[in-house]
Amino acid sequence: MAGVLLICYSMLSLRSAFASLLSLLFLTTAQPATAGSHSSKEKVDRAVRESQRSGESIQSVIISVKPGYRDALRRALEAHGDVVKSEHPLIDAVAVDLHSIDVDDLANLSWIESVAADSAVEATAWKKRRYDRNFVQLQGSHSSSISRNVLRQTLGLPSAVSLGTSTSGVGVAIIDSGIAPLDDFAGRITAFYDFTKGDGTAAPAYDDYGHGTHIAGLVGSSGRQSNFEYQGIAPDVRLVGLKVLDKNGRGKTSDVIKAIEFITANKNGLNVQVVNLSLGHPIYSPAAYDPLVVAVQRATAAGLIVVTSAGNFGEKETGEVGYTGVTSPCNAPSAICVGSANTNDTVTRTDDVVAPYSSRGPSWFDGYAKPDVVAPGHNLAADTEVSSYLYKELKNNRTRATNHQPLLSLSGTSMSAGVATGVIALMVQAHDRNVVAPQHRALTPNLAKALLEYSAIRLADADYLTQGAGEINAQGAIELASTIDTNRPLGSWWLGVGNRAHTQIGSRTYPWSRQVIWGDAVLSGNLVYVNNIVWGTNIVWGTLDDQNIVWGTSVNVDAQNIVWGTNIVWGTNIVWSDRVIGQMDDDGNIVWGTSDDQNIVWGTLDDQNIVWGTLDDQNIVWGTWDDQNIVWGTAKGLTNIVWGTVNRGIS
Repeated sequence: MAGVLLICYSMLSLRSAFASLLSLLFLTTAQPATAGSHSSKEKVDRAVRESQRSGESIQSVIISVKPGYRDALRRALEAHGDVVKSEHPLIDAVAVDLHSIDVDDLANLSWIESVAADSAVEATAWKKRRYDRNFVQLQGSHSSSISRNVLRQTLGLPSAVSLGTSTSGVGVAIIDSGIAPLDDFAGRITAFYDFTKGDGTAAPAYDDYGHGTHIAGLVGSSGRQSNFEYQGIAPDVRLVGLKVLDKNGRGKTSDVIKAIEFITANKNGLNVQVVNLSLGHPIYSPAAYDPLVVAVQRATAAGLIVVTSAGNFGEKETGEVGYTGVTSPCNAPSAICVGSANTNDTVTRTDDVVAPYSSRGPSWFDGYAKPDVVAPGHNLAADTEVSSYLYKELKNNRTRATNHQPLLSLSGTSMSAGVATGVIALMVQAHDRNVVAPQHRALTPNLAKALLEYSAIRLADADYLTQGAGEINAQGAIELASTIDTNRPLGSWWLGVGNRAHTQIGSRTYPWSRQVIWGDAVLSGNLVYVNNIVWGTNIVWGTLDDQNIVWGTSVNVDAQNIVWGTNIVWGTNIVWSDRVIGQMDDDGNIVWGTSDDQNIVWGTLDDQNIVWGTLDDQNIVWGTWDDQNIVWGTAKGLTNIVWGTVNRGIS
C-alpha cells in the first residue's frame, strides 16, 4: 500500500494524489447511509470560502466526519503531508492545517460532515470603540460600578451571604482566559488546566488576560477581599478553570472544543454541573455543521448546563440597534444564551433595559430565537488580577472597594453570562438540598433553562428576540428549582409546593413571565410543573413541535408565535456588516447587501428560501416563494404571516 502511494505521488500532482488517496479510502471503507446528507457547498463554512477567495494556500480547519471515519481521515491527512493538530472524539472531528486546493475534494465525500474554519475565539465584553478586536470598553468614563448590594438585590438575593469554610458542592467550569488565585477564591479553585500550551496540561491557576477572573468573580467571589462589598452570585461554589484564551484574550475554536471535551469526559470526577462560555466567534455555518455548537450540544446531552454569551453586536457602527448579531456558540439550541441588561444601578426593575450592544436574534443561517434570557451585564465590578492585560490597559475601568481593594468594571454579555451562571449554580444547589431520594436526579440542562425562562421578569418595550423570556429572577428560579421533585414519575405533577408566580424585589412585586421559548413558539401554562420527556437529556431543545406528543395530556399549554415588531425593517436593520461576506457565491446565496436592488439577504435567487429581505416590495422574510413557510412578513396581500405556512392561516 505504501509503495502504491509513493508511485502515485511521483506521477500525479499534489492535488490529484490527494484525490486518489481519498477515493481509495472511500472505496475500501464501509459507507454510511446517505439519507439526510447535504451538498458539498453546504459542508464548507463561509470563513473557509472567504479565505480561499483571498488566496490563502493553507486552511486551519476542523473536519467533522460521520462516526467511524475519524481514524481513517487522520491517516489519509498525515500520509498526504497535512499537519493534524488535534483530534476531537466528542464530535468526530480532526483539526488540521489543510491545503486549500484539497477542501473541495474532501467536501465531495459523503462521509465528510463539514469543513469549518478553526476560527479565532475572543472574550465578549463590550467596547465603546465598537469594532476593535478586543471587545472591551476601551475609552470613556462611566458611572460608579454596580456593587454587590445592587446586583444581588435586583436579582432578589440577600445583600450578602455569610460564609463558613465549606463549599456548596456545586462545581462550575470557567472556560476562558484563566482564573487568578486570589484570596476571594481561596480553597475553591479545585482544578486548573491550560489548553493554550497543549492538550490541557494541569497547571497552577493563573490569568494573564484577566477576563476569566472577572467572570469567576461575578459567578462566585467570596467577597472577603472587599469586606463583602462585592460578592459573587454563588460565593461558595467550587471553580474549575480551563484556560483557552491567551494573554491577549484570543484563542482557537479547537482549543475551546478540547476544553469542552475534557470537562464532559471528566464531569463526574471533577464534580462539575455548570459550564460558562463567555466567548465565541461569528456564525459562519448552520448550527448543525458548526463544530463549536456541536461540542456544546454533546455536552448538554451529557447533562452539563452550558451558559453562553449572546455577543456584543447589537449596535451598528451608526449606533442604531439591529438584529441577527448573536455569536457561536450562543446558537446552540440546548445552551442557555444570555444577553445583557442595564439595571441603571438600581434595585428596581422598572428602569431596566436591554443594553443596545447586546446581540439580538435570530441566529444567522438557522433563524433560532435567541437569546434565551437577559441578565445584568452593564458596568459590573468584580475581582481583578492587577498584573493582567485588561487591568493594565483599561485604566478608566479601574475602581476600588471602600477598603481600597482593586476591582475592574466591565460591560457585556460575558458579564451577563457570568451572572446567569451564578444563578444557575444556586438553582442546582437549592435543588440538591431540597430533593431527597434514594437515587437523586439532578436538574437537566433543558429543565434548568425552562425554570430560568419561566421565572424571568419581562422588560417593557423589548421583543422576544431582544430579551428572550425576560430578565432573570434568581429568587424565583431558586424557588422553582427547590420545589420540583425530579424523582416523580413521567407525566406526573412534580411541583412539591405551590407558588404565586411573582417575586418581590425591593419594594415592588413583579410577575413571572410564565413563558418558555420552545423552538419558534412561546409557550405558557403549567408546562414546567409536570414531569415531561422534554425536560430530559434525550430531547434537543426546541424540537418535537407536535403538542399532543410532546406535552401530553397532563400539561396545559397555551402557544403563540414569535412576532416581529412593526419597526423592524430587514433590508436596513441587520448588524454585522463588517463580519459577514457581502458577495454572491456560486449557488446564488446573497449573504449581505443587495441584488438587483431587492435587498435579498441570506437566501437564493431561484425563488427558494428568500430570507430577511424584500422581493417585489412584498417583504417576504425567511420562507419560500411558493406560498409555503412564509415567515415574519407579508405576502400576496396577506398580513402578519408569522412562523408558519400561508395555507394553514397562521397569523
